Amino acid sequence: MRTHLLKSFIEKLFGNVFWLEPSSDLGETQKFIRQLVPVDIGIELIRVGPDGDGGYLVPDDLIGIGGCVSPGVSNEIRFDLEMAHRGIPVFMADASVKGPPENHELFHFYPKFLDVVDDAESMRLETLVAEASKHGNGDLILQMDIEGAEYQVLLDASDDVLRSFRIILLECHHLTRLFGRQNSQIITATFRKLLRHFYIVHIHPNNVRPPSSKGGIEIPPVMEFTFVRKDRARTEPKRGLVFPHQLDRNNLLDNPTVALPEIWR
Repeated sequence: MRTHLLKSFIEKLFGNVFWLEPSSDLGETQKFIRQLVPVDIGIELIRVGPDGDGGYLVPDDLIGIGGCVSPGVSNEIRFDLEMAHRGIPVFMADASVKGPPENHELFHFYPKFLDVVDDAESMRLETLVAEASKHGNGDLILQMDIEGAEYQVLLDASDDVLRSFRIILLECHHLTRLFGRQNSQIITATFRKLLRHFYIVHIHPNNVRPPSSKGGIEIPPVMEFTFVRKDRARTEPKRGLVFPHQLDRNNLLDNPTVALPEIWR
């Protein structure tokens, strides 16, 4: 959860790079997107965090959660505070700040970026999960907003690390790269890996920028995905969810609302 200015700059710089490379097969792109349509698994969603950027729709299945892994730190930490107020320790990682703007006895901060190596400035997700595991038992929840590094970090993670999370709240960046033949590969590989173990139960477009369209396919550049591990499902997954959810809120109050395009529903 970094500043809106940084998000806007990154998206303006990289958000539409798909036109710089050969186009992906639009039929395959459409087929892939249809695999990401959220499903109802019998768990209600609650809002955790503020009514704006930094708030997420979370499955009401937090009993027994032993820790919250929360890489990416900014001035907005109300999600993390709510986790801590529920008695859930929070494990933060970010080398761009000296620490969270507000302290809590259940906050654990590591001044490193998440990446694919462990060194002086970086740590792997596996390492952060291991730190969280030292402080308690039970499933974890992952809230990740790391400005585009999410794909390499998740691809680097083992299946055991991923399965340690009951819930994943993931802000995905540069999604318009799905229009490019090569740039789409890391995104599609990340989702294929996650979908082996998780259901997508909610998608919320970040209204930092409007969707891009190609061949009748609309893709918002930034979207928040809510994943639930498959063994937590209370009913057989079924499509037909209504969007926007009644608890959805715009990330940026001054920007127009971005509706979830029909192909994603």
